[in-house]
Amino acid sequence: MAEYVKFSVGKELKEKQFELIEKVTKTGKIRIGVNETTKAIERGKAKIIFIAEDVSPQELVMHLPLLCEEKKIPYSFISTKKELGEKAGIAVGTASIALIEEGSAKKEL
Repeated sequence: MAEYVKFSVGKELKEKQFELIEKVTKTGKIRIGVNETTKAIERGKAKIIFIAEDVSPQELVMHLPLLCEEKKIPYSFISTKKELGEKAGIAVGTASIALIEEGSAKKEL
């Protein structure tokens, strides 16, 4: 487990996270990538953050959990950048995403 990963996510929760990300991608708004995620957190627009566990170098995302805790924004981890990118609807992996507007997933958040 990477140094910045503070907890592991069980299989059942991981599936619910994937459903949430896919639903928000289709009906809400997300920000993709470390820079966009960081801006969304700092501006107070992020509802929840997802961070890939396999980011290298780790320093790219090490600040995100700390920033989320400071701003009281929930965050979680996804196993790989590839999985996170796929669920966010892009053809490449991404280190992080921020859910900005819930869309039809409002009840699930």
